[in-house]
Amino acid sequence: MRKWTIPSALLLLCLLSLISDQGQNLHANAESDSQNPVDPPKVEEKLGAVPNGLSTDSDVAKREAESISKRSLRSNAQKYEFQAEVSRLMDIIINSLYSNKDIFLRELISNASDALDKIRFLALTDKEVLGEGDNTKLDIQIKLDKQNKILSIRDRGIGMTKEDLIKNLGTIAKSGTSAFVEKMQTNGDLNLIGQFGVGFYSVYLVADYVEVISKHNDDKQHVWESKADGAFAISEDTWNEPLGRGTEIRLHLRDEAGEYLEESKLKELVKKYSEFINFPIYLWASKEVDVEVPADEDESSDEEEKSESSSEEEEESEKGEDEDTEEKPKTKKVKETTYEWELLNDVKAIWLRNPKEVTDEEYTKFYHSLAKDFGDDKPLAWSHFTAEGDVEFKAVLFVPPKAPHDLYESYYNTIKSNLKLYVRRVFISDEFDELLPKYLNFLKGLVDSDTLPLNVSREMLQQHSSLKTIKKKLIRKALDMIRRIADEDPDEAKDKDKKDVENSGDDEKKGQYAKFWNEFGKSIKLGIIEDAANRNRLAKLLRFESTKSDGKLTSLDQYISRMKSGQKDIFYITGPNKEQLEKSPFLERLKKKGYEVIFFTDPVDEYLMQYLMDYEDKKFQNVSKEGLKLGKDSKDKELKESFKDLTKWWKDVLASENVDDVKISNRLDNTPCVVVTSKYGWSANMERIMQSQTLTDASKQAYMRGKRVLEINPRHPIIKELRERVVNDPEDESVKQTAQLIYQTALMESGFMLQDPKDFASRIYSSVKSSLNISPDANVEEEDDVEETETKETADTSKNDADTDTSDVKDEL
Repeated sequence: MRKWTIPSALLLLCLLSLISDQGQNLHANAESDSQNPVDPPKVEEKLGAVPNGLSTDSDVAKREAESISKRSLRSNAQKYEFQAEVSRLMDIIINSLYSNKDIFLRELISNASDALDKIRFLALTDKEVLGEGDNTKLDIQIKLDKQNKILSIRDRGIGMTKEDLIKNLGTIAKSGTSAFVEKMQTNGDLNLIGQFGVGFYSVYLVADYVEVISKHNDDKQHVWESKADGAFAISEDTWNEPLGRGTEIRLHLRDEAGEYLEESKLKELVKKYSEFINFPIYLWASKEVDVEVPADEDESSDEEEKSESSSEEEEESEKGEDEDTEEKPKTKKVKETTYEWELLNDVKAIWLRNPKEVTDEEYTKFYHSLAKDFGDDKPLAWSHFTAEGDVEFKAVLFVPPKAPHDLYESYYNTIKSNLKLYVRRVFISDEFDELLPKYLNFLKGLVDSDTLPLNVSREMLQQHSSLKTIKKKLIRKALDMIRRIADEDPDEAKDKDKKDVENSGDDEKKGQYAKFWNEFGKSIKLGIIEDAANRNRLAKLLRFESTKSDGKLTSLDQYISRMKSGQKDIFYITGPNKEQLEKSPFLERLKKKGYEVIFFTDPVDEYLMQYLMDYEDKKFQNVSKEGLKLGKDSKDKELKESFKDLTKWWKDVLASENVDDVKISNRLDNTPCVVVTSKYGWSANMERIMQSQTLTDASKQAYMRGKRVLEINPRHPIIKELRERVVNDPEDESVKQTAQLIYQTALMESGFMLQDPKDFASRIYSSVKSSLNISPDANVEEEDDVEETETKETADTSKNDADTDTSDVKDEL
C-alpha cells in the first residue's frame, strides 16, 4: 500500500492545480468579454444557407477523415455497377487528352439550375415543398477546401431520392449517350457534352473521387459516391450535416486540377459560362479588411520619442490629446482575412432589359448559356421583342450557327422544343411543343409572359387559348428574323442594291444566308408543306441552284426578275444531284431558247412541289412531265401528220411496256427521245425515292405511278430513219427490236428504273452482234469437261500440310 501512496498524492495535486488554472482563465475571459462585447461573426450573418450546411467543424472533419484520406467507398454502402453505356462514356472522359476541362463547372451549375427550376415550379401549387427558413432561398453555392482539395457545389433544388440517384447517375436511358460517344470519337469536342444530357460525368475530368449528397422531400438524405472505376455506392447519410433539401456535390480534385481551388479561376468560369443562369450563384470567397487591434508597447514608446522632438505648440496640442488617449488604449490597423458569400452573377435577366441597351456580346453570351452551346460561333441572328395586346410577353429568339445532330431524325415522332416558357419570371417548362411549329424547332430562346396563369398544371396550360396568340406572333417574328439574315447579306442583294450593301463594310454578314440555308433549308421546305397560312412568306426564303445561277443560291424573286417576256411558268426539274440534271435531255430545248430551270435535288423537294403550286401568280412546271409549253411552232401540225404512222406503230409495239402514248416532243434538241410522266403522277425521281423506302408496299405504288409517254424528236436522224423503215415494212422484227431498245434506253436516260434489266442487256448484245456482222444464231463455244485428277505434286503438298498440322497439335499439347 505504501508504494502507491506518494504517486496517488502527486496525481491528485496536479489535477487540483489544473482545475484552478482553467477556472482563473475562464473568469478572466468572462471579465474581458463583459468589457469588450464581440459582434457575431459576419459569416453567420451572410451565410444564406442551411445553418452550417457547408461549414466544417472539428466533428465533421473527424467523421470525414477516413473517406477523404483513403478516397475509398464506404464499407456500409450498397455497391452497384455502372451501365455499360455509362462506363464507355466515362472511360472516354477520364482518359481524355483534351485541354478544355473547364466545362465541368458549367455542367454542374446547369444541373443545379434545372433542379431549382423544378422545385420552384412545384411550389406554384404547393408552397410547403419549399419548407421554411433558409430552405426557401433558391440559390447555388460554391465552396473550396484547399487543404483537402475539395470543391463543393450546393443547390437547394428538388433533390434526389435513392432511386433517383441510381437512375440518374448510374444509368442513362437516352440515345444521346451513344450519339455523344460517336461525336467524341470523330472530332473530340468536349463542348458537345452539354447537348447530350450526360454533363454530370464531366466531373471526372478533374476529380478522381466524387460524392453526391442529396435530400428529397420524399426520402431520407443519401450519399452517392464513385471513383469512376466501373462501380458506385449509395448509403444513407448519417454523418454529414442535414441539407434540408437539395444536392451537394463534392469533387475530390486530382493533383493536376489544383487551379480549380483558386477563387479567381472559379469566378472566371462562372463569368464565362454561367453569367445568365436565372438563380444567384455564390462563392465562399476570402476578403481582406482593416481591423483595429491594440498597439504593442515598443511601438508606443517610439511614438513618445518622436513627440519629444516636436515643437512647443505641438507639445501643447499633444497634452490635450494625451488626456483623451489616457482613457482609450492605443490601437493600430492591420489586414485580416475574412470569408463571406460573394454573388458572382448579378446580371439582370436579359429579356427584361431594353434591346437597345444590350450589346451583341451580351446576346452571344446569353445564347451560349441558354443553348449550352459553348463553341466559338456566334448565333446567326436573334430577335428580342415585347408583344402587347391581349397577351403580353417578352421573348428572345436565336438562330443557332449549326443544326443539331438529330434535327431531322424521327421528325414526326418526337416532341422537341428549344424554347423555355416563363410566367412572371418563373420557369414553367421547355416541353411546350405548341409554342412553335415543328419546322421551327431549331430555334432557341425563351418566352416570358405576364398574362398566363401560374397556378395550373402544364397540361392545362398547354391548352390555354393565349398560347395560340403567342404562337402566331412568334412565327411571324421568327420568319422576319430569318428574312433579315438574307436582307443584310451582301451576296443576297440585287445588282442595283449590291454596291450599297457592299459599301456598308459589314463583311461579317457576307454569306450568312447561304450558311443558314445549308444548315436549316430543309426546315423551310417542311414549313411550306405543313404551314399553309405562312406558305407564301416561307416561299420567299427558298433558295436553290438553277441553270443561270452560276453555282450560287438564288431565290424565287430573283428567278422571276430574270424570266423571259411572255414566260408564264416557273420551270424546274427534280433529280438526285445537280451534275446529273445538268446533262438531262429534258433541258436541251429550254437551254437553247434561254429559259432558266431550277434544280431540286433534295428528296423532300418532291413532296414540297406537291404543295407549292404557284408563287406570285406564276405556276410551277416540272419539265420532265406533260404540259410543257414553250410557245407555238408553226410546223407542229405538219410534223404530227408526217410522223402519224410512226407514233401509232410505236405505241402498238410498246403495248406491253405500259406506255400511254407516243408524241412529238417540243423539249428535245440532240436526243432522239425521252419518257415523260403525266402531270399529276409521280416523276421518275419520285418513283426512285419510293422504291428505296424500306417498308414500301409495291402493290400500292402502281396507283401513284404516272402514265408514261414517249416523246420523240422529229429532227433526229435515228427517228427519221426509223420512220422510213416502218413505212417500208411495219412487220420487220429487227425494226421492232430496235424500237424496243430505243425506248428502254430513253427510259434509263429519263431517270426510270428498268423492270427487266436482263431483257435490255439481251437487246444490247444482239445489236452489238449485228454491228460486228456476227450471225444472230451464233452460239457460245462449250467448255471441254475435264475430270479433275490429283497430281503427284498436289498429293505431296497435301501430305506436307497434314504433317504440319500434326506437329502444331503436338506443340500445343
